[in-house]
Amino acid sequence: MKKDIEIPVAKDVHVAVIREWNDEFLSKDWNVYLINNRTDVIEMTIVVSKGFDEDKKTSTMRHGIGVVEPKSFKKIEFLQEEVLALNNEFFVTFFAENKLFEKRFLFPKHTIAEDHLTTIPIIDKEGILAKD
Repeated sequence: MKKDIEIPVAKDVHVAVIREWNDEFLSKDWNVYLINNRTDVIEMTIVVSKGFDEDKKTSTMRHGIGVVEPKSFKKIEFLQEEVLALNNEFFVTFFAENKLFEKRFLFPKHTIAEDHLTTIPIIDKEGILAKD
C-alpha cells in the first residue's frame, strides 16, 4: 500500500532573505521572499514561519500568498534583527500540476548576515537562499 502513495517533490521554489533599504524608516531591513522559478503558476500558496533554538521560540506566523506567477517572486515578511540569532524555518505549501506540494526551508541561526550575501536569481538583489 505504501508503495502506491506518490509524494510529489517540490522543485524550483525557493525562499530567500534580501537586505533592502526601507525609505520609510531610513534603514536597511531583512525581508523574506518566496521565489517561483518554475515554468508554471503555483496557486493557493501558504507559508508558515517560525524562529526557534534550544531555549527560545517565536510565534508561528501564517501567510496566505495566493498565486505566484512563473519566474516571479512575492514578499512573505519582514524579519526583525532579534530573530536572526534563531533558526528561521519556513514551510511552503502550494498547488501545481493538480497536486499539493510542501517544502521546508531553513535559515540556521546566525546565517542571515551581511557577509553571506550573494545575488539571488529572479529578484536580482543581494540576499541569502534558504537551505532546503
